[in-house]
Amino acid sequence: MSMQVPAGNLLQKINYPSDLKLLNETELEQVCKELRQYIIDVVSVNGGHFAASLGVVELTVALQYVLNTPYDQLVWDVGHQAYGHKILTGRRDEFHTNRIHGGISGFPKRSESIYDTFGVGHSSTSISAALGMAVASHYKGETDRQHVAVIGDGSMTAGMAFEALNHAGIENSNLLVILNDNNMAIDPNVGALKEYLTDITTSKPYNRFRDDIAHVLAKLSSIGPDAFKVAQKLEKSIKGTLLKRSNFFEALKFRYFGPIDGHDVNHLIKVLKDLRDIPGPKLLHCITVKGKGYALAEKDQTKWHAPGLFDKITGEIKKTKYDKPQPPKYQDVFGHSIIELAEQNPKIMGITPAMPSGCSLNLMMKAMPNRAFDVGIAEQHAVTFSAGLATQGLIPFCNIYSSFMQRAYDQVIHDVAIQKLNVVFCLDRAGFAGADGATHHGAYDMAYMRCIPNMVVSAPMNEEELRNLMFTAQQENMGPFVIRYPRGNGVMVDWQRPFKAIPVGKGRKVCDGDDVAILSIGAIGNEVIKATAELNAEGYNPAHYDLRFVKPLDEALLHDVFKNFNKVITVEDGCIEGGMGSAVLEFMADNGYTNIQVKRLGIPDKFIEHGDQPELWADCGFDANGIARQVRNMAEKRNVNTIAS
Repeated sequence: MSMQVPAGNLLQKINYPSDLKLLNETELEQVCKELRQYIIDVVSVNGGHFAASLGVVELTVALQYVLNTPYDQLVWDVGHQAYGHKILTGRRDEFHTNRIHGGISGFPKRSESIYDTFGVGHSSTSISAALGMAVASHYKGETDRQHVAVIGDGSMTAGMAFEALNHAGIENSNLLVILNDNNMAIDPNVGALKEYLTDITTSKPYNRFRDDIAHVLAKLSSIGPDAFKVAQKLEKSIKGTLLKRSNFFEALKFRYFGPIDGHDVNHLIKVLKDLRDIPGPKLLHCITVKGKGYALAEKDQTKWHAPGLFDKITGEIKKTKYDKPQPPKYQDVFGHSIIELAEQNPKIMGITPAMPSGCSLNLMMKAMPNRAFDVGIAEQHAVTFSAGLATQGLIPFCNIYSSFMQRAYDQVIHDVAIQKLNVVFCLDRAGFAGADGATHHGAYDMAYMRCIPNMVVSAPMNEEELRNLMFTAQQENMGPFVIRYPRGNGVMVDWQRPFKAIPVGKGRKVCDGDDVAILSIGAIGNEVIKATAELNAEGYNPAHYDLRFVKPLDEALLHDVFKNFNKVITVEDGCIEGGMGSAVLEFMADNGYTNIQVKRLGIPDKFIEHGDQPELWADCGFDANGIARQVRNMAEKRNVNTIAS
């Protein structure tokens, strides 16, 4: 259950931005202190993302103080950093329910508030969305309307952000892009843009003369009607000379301002008021510290991105303690297993788009730094980069969260599958992803991958099978190979067993039975095992088959099932539309199996909100109780004593 905490004296009076505007600017530093403390207080006892919102407290207060939201359109990229925004826009009293089943979303969400102008969860969408809003306002004659996109330097590494900047530069729209530069996404940022921004922010000549430039340009106003053009040329010349390169953003026809201190709320307000009156596309470069105001978060920003519950005084992150060894997380099984495989096979490489700690490829990056790559928030590039490696005989394990892989679908088809390249796609967070909600659930990968020619699509039921599928996928001439697995812990303590190859397209019988056959794929099969144990005690005796592969299907296994059972239940932690159950129905139709009752359990044809995985399985009817309930509806009950004998 979530816990409500009291807000500070000023913050408790602010329900909406209109209340914030009633305060004097001299009071805003105190508002920032109280807002930062409130986020610390609530997240420490209820969980959630943490460091990102602490880093933009002053920027959030300044934006809401200067802008006329919600008429002015404020778009947050990703949304990890939008907690302060939510608190100041009518949701302070609900904030303790953040990311909890039935509570408010951890991300901006249009259906939740008029102040949430654009729903987010994935990165790098803010500039495109804000530009669309700005062009629409220009078309409608709303010349007084402001449009602001707040984007981090990590999100700026994605191709979509560059595409949007390139377009925005030629539109005479009222658009302000605020670059929140803290040199961090979840893990430290990588790439040339990161180096470029670092050069700008650390250039002593530029920072020394920046204010002098403004003074010189102001005096040029007396030159006459061409003063503005002269001023622009001089400004670019000085910046280019001091930084020894042309400004990247100004090359895209953005007027560049900064860098400025993103933690000086009063200066931010002054700058934002000035920028409000400057037409055309503009970029304000703010330097911030992720985790600002909480020393431990400032020191270890990756660890404190989303730490879970913690003691705000001591900084101790609260973890459940167990008397016995516990099964590992699937991501850690991947992380350790790829190192083992790479030690045996020099062709193996590891690739991730900006999630090395989330998918545990950071273990390989440390152990084998020349064979593991974080390519930044760039899923499309990650896939085609992997394809390039594969053309040279290497075997890339491209680890991308299931919902993020959606962003690189064309590359999977065009660059990998058509060319039959041996790229191993490890789809972490497949199925329900938990508190991140609809933007992060890996609901669709089986449906969108199984329709692609040349593709193998698999899902392990436990940690040992994950290892064995990884071993299988790196054998010679395997072609494109998908391994999907869920977020969270597995089911095996003794998981680090010798590798064994699994025949591609071969499932297995978990337990024999009669009357009803349950077909499952992936880790959700462990819920079937729980249901079967409960049902056996009640006098029901369903059979259970683990398909392991949705493409190719184990046709021999399915023929055996449909020749011996006329009642079948399919169970998957994925979308019902086009998923494993659909594949089974297609097999039945193609092979003339009729008069068989089939019930498909899985994620229904709607977007499911946030909550713990067991809560969401239960909501959708495919947890152990839901599976057992469906068997009872279909099966004949046997005499328990007869079964036991």
